[in-house]
Amino acid sequence: MVPFSFAGHDLLAHPEGALYWPAQGALLVADLHLEKASWFARLGQFLPPYDSLATLQALERIVDQCGARRLFCLGDSFHDRFGCDRLPAAARDLLISLTARLDWQWITGNHDAGFVDHCGGTIVEELAIDGLILRHEADPADPRPELSGHFHPKLRLHLKGRNVSRRCFVATPAKLILPAFGSLTGGLDAHHPEILRKVGPRASALVPVTGRLLRFPIAA
Repeated sequence: MVPFSFAGHDLLAHPEGALYWPAQGALLVADLHLEKASWFARLGQFLPPYDSLATLQALERIVDQCGARRLFCLGDSFHDRFGCDRLPAAARDLLISLTARLDWQWITGNHDAGFVDHCGGTIVEELAIDGLILRHEADPADPRPELSGHFHPKLRLHLKGRNVSRRCFVATPAKLILPAFGSLTGGLDAHHPEILRKVGPRASALVPVTGRLLRFPIAA
């Protein structure tokens, strides 16, 4: 994990898209989209049905690595409000074990608004913690420092004759958008006008790699 500062807070960025907040003992992730594959299967589009277990196993691994005591999911944790009902037994058991051992907060997003069966944890619309606002989608009208998800940002570059795509954080002095953590999620180009409309100018794409954090200015 790579250290950096945001709005006066020391944070650690993980290459898989998680964010660790040492002062709070908290791990933050966005857009797990659990049970996305089963949602598509109901529409006749069949995908490998292992996305939820793969996502939760990756999350458990990072929780163990950083020793988190709290976990904040920044919305769209399930692909739809009934996603938790469709969790396979192994994924459900793993999720229940995680919510039992952590102070787990589900922030609702546009996909999972109104979900009830959440395998433990607490459901909230947004949170304010030590001066930072935690919500699903960035609010350009709110000047307070904010952590959010929703857009699944990815940085796309053309390097040495090939196209490279990496999940990234999008940061300004007051906005930080996390990439999607889910194993079956696409991504929106970090330069997309809708992302820039939400965060304003002076944005950078942050790509954590081994031992350092790469910063790429984002032009409108």
